[in-house]
Amino acid sequence: MLRFAMLSAALLLPTVAWAQSCSFGVSAMNFGLVDTLSGSSSNSTATLSVNCTGLLLQRILVCPNLGTGSGGATASARQMLSGANDLNYQLYSDSARSVVWGSYAWPYPPTAPGFALTLNVLGSGSASQTIYGAILGGQATAVPSTYLSTFSGSHVEFRYRATPGNDCSTGAGSVDRPTFTINAIVPANCLLAIQNIDFGSNGILGANVDATGGVSITCTPGTPYTVSLSNGTTGSAPTARKMSKGVETVTYGLYKDNARSQVWGDAAMPGSTVAGSGSGAAQNLTIYGRVPAQTTPSAGVYTDTVVVTVTY
Repeated sequence: MLRFAMLSAALLLPTVAWAQSCSFGVSAMNFGLVDTLSGSSSNSTATLSVNCTGLLLQRILVCPNLGTGSGGATASARQMLSGANDLNYQLYSDSARSVVWGSYAWPYPPTAPGFALTLNVLGSGSASQTIYGAILGGQATAVPSTYLSTFSGSHVEFRYRATPGNDCSTGAGSVDRPTFTINAIVPANCLLAIQNIDFGSNGILGANVDATGGVSITCTPGTPYTVSLSNGTTGSAPTARKMSKGVETVTYGLYKDNARSQVWGDAAMPGSTVAGSGSGAAQNLTIYGRVPAQTTPSAGVYTDTVVVTVTY
């Protein structure tokens, strides 16, 4: 007798879960040398890059939340720090720098600029976004130094999840925390504005003719400076400068004081320059001019050019 036995076996296969996974990187934002005396803003950018894997054709919402950074923030600006000194800046999601880049966990502003990434038929995909930065104008009192803010840990919360929606107002989804820095250098700097000296119209030069002009100097806080005046086009000394009309001249001098006793010259004459220290605000220096009594040349317009030099 033949007997047949039928064996049945159940083949159990492991279940594979294809959860999405994303990794991020952000380049440093380097503003370089920043002129805080100009009154205008300074711009820079950084690049956010993301690589994701998951199910083919899967749509992944990315919510790149950025907080204050290590420099902290005020109600209207993020800050970079150099010791106890700060420099105000802001991050934006648009090139016009009108929409602040924020975080659901930070009240100003309360959302991050989300964007969607759709994976390809192999279940992978990548994308990049530009982070726009601006150092705000009107910071003439910023001390010359190197300023820094670091984004890491709780300051960076890049959330991502598979969803058809665009809601970045919550902390839903997986998280990655890349680290990047924002830095700027405020160099020592000075700006000059000059007021010319006009001795007016005169007949006979039989007595002193006095007039004043000025130098307005704005330097970054704590920046020492020295202002010197050249001896003019044909002059040989601070009190023997010459205004010319052709070959004819009128002698004049430039001084630091109203009594016209302290000459204002250049480094070739020790003690004749004017020194100071910047505060971030304009400092006005008066130049006292005098045409002494002398032989009167023929009538006409007499001029000279004096070079103002600021050393800092």
